[in-house]
Amino acid sequence: MPFSDFLGNPETVHRLREMLARKRFPHAVILSGGRGSGKYTLALMLARMLNCLEQPVTDGLPDFCGQCANCTRIAQAEDLDARFAEAVEARDGMREADKKETRILIQTHPDVLVIPPDPPQMMIKVDQIRHVIGNIYFRPAEARERVYIFTDSAFMKEAANSLLKVLEEPPEFATIFLLAENPGELLPTIRSRSVNFALSAVSAEEIETVLAERRPDWNPRERALVARLSGGGIGRALSFDLKTYTAARSQALVLLNSALRGNEHTELFKMTESFRPGAEGREKMDSLLSTLYSLLEDLMFLESNAPQLVRNTDILGELKKLAESADFAWITRASQGLGEVERGMRRNLLRSLSLDAFATALERAS
Repeated sequence: MPFSDFLGNPETVHRLREMLARKRFPHAVILSGGRGSGKYTLALMLARMLNCLEQPVTDGLPDFCGQCANCTRIAQAEDLDARFAEAVEARDGMREADKKETRILIQTHPDVLVIPPDPPQMMIKVDQIRHVIGNIYFRPAEARERVYIFTDSAFMKEAANSLLKVLEEPPEFATIFLLAENPGELLPTIRSRSVNFALSAVSAEEIETVLAERRPDWNPRERALVARLSGGGIGRALSFDLKTYTAARSQALVLLNSALRGNEHTELFKMTESFRPGAEGREKMDSLLSTLYSLLEDLMFLESNAPQLVRNTDILGELKKLAESADFAWITRASQGLGEVERGMRRNLLRSLSLDAFATALERAS
């Protein structure tokens, strides 16, 4: 997969390749953009470009071959979710004493290290930074550049301060990539020592074109829906679980209809009873809550006379009927109610009762 296959943001990709061609590539790069915008994909591409053994040139700029030993080994980290799950499973299989001393790191090439947030807090921790510090000043073993990719901007305070020390005196043969949805979450002192490249959202029309080629199993209506729901993120669109989303949306509509349209709760109670304890129930609950926020946002667009912004375009008629019974005050109460449900989940309240209370409280207040 050469740079020509990277979807979206051609100007940003061109600038990065041009900097390497001029041998002015920065030691610390922030790649910022929404979920699914391609930050991690681009970081791995750049890691291969920096270390490709063949160093091909396309369009007059550096590229990578994708076939040499360095390219293929770095590419093994492409499936971040799978590699992360393997690392967590390996740690879980350790003795308790060893488990406490082990942090999650992903390394498919000896000179390229991926640092994801460490569970259960899902933050970059100081021991991960110490691991980086422990080897970043040694010259690479098999590559030209040591590459470190931090996949999230959620740093614990001590970890962020430790990273800052590295950025103040980086070795000439190391490059650090910091991936962030919002670069403002990083310390100002970290941002000032890095070069930020923002990946902008891709238009829904462009995403639909890509989906038509890569997801022929979806019909045009489904592709249009996913393109709008993905928020301009190509990666998010390609990996979108449409079946899970539509199932969660059906349940979300039951909640909203019950809250807006009457006192009959049979269907509501039947639906909420399906939300059981455990990890599977938590995942189902998270999906429902994010879908509810999406529908409330669409109702807000309709109340604002901006139907062109609605994302759930395939159920526009049903949303318009719901909007007839809602107003801005109700949508505000519903959003606040969802916040209460989320806080209740952190206190391990029963999911079914939380959802019942959410719907019936909005009905009484409406």
